[in-house]
Amino acid sequence: MTGREENFVQKDRHSSRAAEGMAKNEEARENTFGRYCDNWIAANRTRLKVSSRARYKADIENHIKPFFGDRQLWEITSEDVDSFTQILLYKKQLSAKTARNILALFQSAFLYAKKRSGQQLTDLEIIYPKGPRKEVRVLSEEEEVKLMHFLANEMDLSKFGVYLALRTGLRIGEVCALRWGDISRKSETLSVCRTVQRVQSPDTKSYVKTELVIGSPKTDSSCRTIPLMPDLSALCARFDPKDPQAFVLTGTRQCMEPRKLQRRLKEYTEECQIKKVHFHTLRHTFATRCIEAGFDVKTLSEILGHSNISVTLNQYVHPNLEQKRENMSRLKITICF
Repeated sequence: MTGREENFVQKDRHSSRAAEGMAKNEEARENTFGRYCDNWIAANRTRLKVSSRARYKADIENHIKPFFGDRQLWEITSEDVDSFTQILLYKKQLSAKTARNILALFQSAFLYAKKRSGQQLTDLEIIYPKGPRKEVRVLSEEEEVKLMHFLANEMDLSKFGVYLALRTGLRIGEVCALRWGDISRKSETLSVCRTVQRVQSPDTKSYVKTELVIGSPKTDSSCRTIPLMPDLSALCARFDPKDPQAFVLTGTRQCMEPRKLQRRLKEYTEECQIKKVHFHTLRHTFATRCIEAGFDVKTLSEILGHSNISVTLNQYVHPNLEQKRENMSRLKITICF
């Protein structure tokens, strides 16, 4: 090989390395955090429920991508995450719980990106905000009796749905997804095996922004069988259309929109002059009445469809002052003054 030929080969190798380096740099520039977020959603598509996938995608597009989307992984610091948290809380004025959910989603996507990229990145320190504990609304006994009497007067399927939730603790999506085939009058039980909710449409080009989706309940523990009280069993006999596939709240094979049932509840409570009632208030009220009646927490936890009893204790058991006073009175007095 002549000197000119050898020089040409060396230049050709140098050009190839330069082109390879440019290609790698271009690939690195394209692999932004926003791209990794899209890949994370795609990778978990089969694992996530439709409702969860729609919620995660909305949080990524509305919150995470606008702040982190164009950045390289190595550019993201713990200080950036702190700034992002401040924006969520104070600029966008999201609740602490919502901010925590978005930060948890960001962390999952970042860990996925870190593993896929193979880059040596420092761990991010994420401080999850804590908000004040909200006082849970529970109907008083007088309010509950007043509402039940109102529902019993000229009861229709919508009133029956509200009464059913008040007597079983079902979530609004579970009530709307309930079919008559899920109710056994022979064994006097009700089986919860699906839920319905409105989620963002996966087709971004569609003029329909949201769609009604019937799927599995919130968790595996949410699939459960609940014994029916005699009053509910009698009402089921009255309204049963003899079609197992018909939805309980409509009597047809078309389910009721959860927002519609929520509006009906608002109408009923306003008529009864009961304020600040959301559909989940019925669930909290049911759980509280069960504890007052002496239910053991494990049984109540399974009826509510919780994964463990700590959820039941922390979120749905609300002892009042009289219960606390009664329990305090059980303490033995060892010294008399």
